[in-house]
Amino acid sequence: MKALILVGGFGTRLRPMTLTCPKPLVDFGNKPILCHQIEALATAGVTEVILAINYQPEIMMENLKKYEAEYGIKITCSLEDEPMGTAGPIKLAEKLLTEGNESGLFFVFNADVICDYPLDQLVAMHKAHGKMGTIVVTKVEDPTRYGVVVASESGEINRFVEKPTTFVSNKINAGLYLFSTDIIKRIPNKPTSIEREIFPVLAAEKEIYQFELDGFWADIGQPKDYLIGQRMYIEAQQSKENKIISKGHNDANVIVHASAKVHATAQLGPNVVIGPNCEIGEGVRIRDSTILGGTKILSYTLITGSIIGWKNTIKSWCRITMMSCTAEDVQVAEETCLTNVKVLPHKGINGVHADIVIM
Repeated sequence: MKALILVGGFGTRLRPMTLTCPKPLVDFGNKPILCHQIEALATAGVTEVILAINYQPEIMMENLKKYEAEYGIKITCSLEDEPMGTAGPIKLAEKLLTEGNESGLFFVFNADVICDYPLDQLVAMHKAHGKMGTIVVTKVEDPTRYGVVVASESGEINRFVEKPTTFVSNKINAGLYLFSTDIIKRIPNKPTSIEREIFPVLAAEKEIYQFELDGFWADIGQPKDYLIGQRMYIEAQQSKENKIISKGHNDANVIVHASAKVHATAQLGPNVVIGPNCEIGEGVRIRDSTILGGTKILSYTLITGSIIGWKNTIKSWCRITMMSCTAEDVQVAEETCLTNVKVLPHKGINGVHADIVIM
């Protein structure tokens, strides 16, 4: 089998982190978002992953050989000259997806999606119904915010309803698909939406089924959702007694990279990830946040509900809260207070700031 991962977006929703790093390479749980998906695909028997790219391809390509060796899988790039939507990249990669693909099947993943990836079960269901496509769906509490999938008890999809005002379904498209290669013939060689232009036609022809996801799911394409997804991910790993969960800190649901240095008086958690080569100083308090690699946080600083970028220096007695996000190489002076502030790369900042972007 083969797989296509849609990594062509500009990562605008996850700025400022994505100003110096393509979104698929931003760490999530101390592993690039892309690698969570590649690892799951390799485990499911996929032999080649194609990355549909149109932004910062040179940075992506620098990392491919490392990931190929790490996961034992071939990784190829399909470069878009223009944004091709969610279906166009499939047509563009037709030769890559079909050549040597004896299974006649391929996965398509949206790059923002994090879940448990039950791919073996997905393949089994897809083969059992024998139709052209299977969409992974997940339940939501408020379906009026989404486009929902309406299917029969057998899983055959009947229709799609955008933001229903009355209840018809509580299942939404989770951004993970398994297709027969025959579907590629249905896609024009131009920018095309698979959700609006392809799926409704397949539903009308009774050629598409749903697979209901059991377990956590998150679209982590923007800071708020990234941190919500991080909490779900940590809880899922904790329930599996995964060794990546640190047991040596105040709360068990904390992930601390082995190379990080954390002062004995620092308090971490709940829902915290500390990246490689970070230094967390005396009396520091961190909750519901990510500290990306190479960052130093000096003494008695409070960080809650925020994302701190790579190679930052946060000096003593700072307060960083309410979805503040710093990019790479940011220097935060002593006693600085940031509330819902976004700081662009290579900036120094001091004083009290709220609800702004520091450029």
